[in-house]
Amino acid sequence: MGRTRKGRDISGWLVIDKPAGPTSTAVVNKVRWAMQAKKAGHAGTLDPDATGVLAVALGEATKTVPYITDALKAYSFTVRLGQATNTDDAEGEVIATSDIRPDDEVIKDALSGFVGDIMQVPPKFSAVKIDGQRAYKLARDGADVEIASRPLWVEELVLTDRPDTDHVTLEMICGKGGYVRSIARDLGEALGCYAHVRDLRRIWSGPFEASEGLSMAQVEEMAQTEALDAYLRPVADGLADLPEVRATPEGAVRMRNGNPGMVMASDVEYGDECWASLDGVPVAVGRYKAGELHPARVFNL
Repeated sequence: MGRTRKGRDISGWLVIDKPAGPTSTAVVNKVRWAMQAKKAGHAGTLDPDATGVLAVALGEATKTVPYITDALKAYSFTVRLGQATNTDDAEGEVIATSDIRPDDEVIKDALSGFVGDIMQVPPKFSAVKIDGQRAYKLARDGADVEIASRPLWVEELVLTDRPDTDHVTLEMICGKGGYVRSIARDLGEALGCYAHVRDLRRIWSGPFEASEGLSMAQVEEMAQTEALDAYLRPVADGLADLPEVRATPEGAVRMRNGNPGMVMASDVEYGDECWASLDGVPVAVGRYKAGELHPARVFNL
């Protein structure tokens, strides 16, 4: 028999303002311990040196992680001009330099080429898998890593500050799978001056904002107490980008058993993905068809 996972059956979202240093996995493990939860995950990895919002899903909220991963996210980051590194951030080895320092207007003009549907090559030191192995592991082993480009939606990319000649601060809103380090690297190439990310902060991710997040010090201070439970946000927050339909009591029973169930809907069309609630509590996510929701994911709440 398999080992039974210990912990509480607790479900919801805990929003963390991640500090620089720990990995996203380490933060999740700390939150799981602090909440004494059976199950935990996160919606979108942050590099160890990055700060900002890391939304940790507990229990049934882990079923909504894909919807936060797919949601728009906003980043504020400082780019160091004149230097390229092998990791595309400040932790790496400088591999090229330039004395060119474009002025603000030239930089703004270049930024327009990174807005909309673009193709992006992830950094060689990233978690992208190549033939079953992580790119960063291959790169550390000295392998010649070649990563295929992939599409990215960039809603906005603007210059917000110029602290000095060598640095610019940018803000970006983008979709799933965006690498800020790649944006900095490619911007440097477009400007002919090389560049890398010096620091990075995720301002918000879907409905979750860094300004509302708990620090790790607060998590440790309130660990395993009811005080920390008070900061738990509803599972439904992870479904904010999906339309909601109302389940009938009988429909909710059917959906919880994996069958199509009757719902009341006004703003959805046949085939739309949406989520059904009963008394405000998520029942299932699925497709709306002819007055019923056909469940793909069912919540045990």
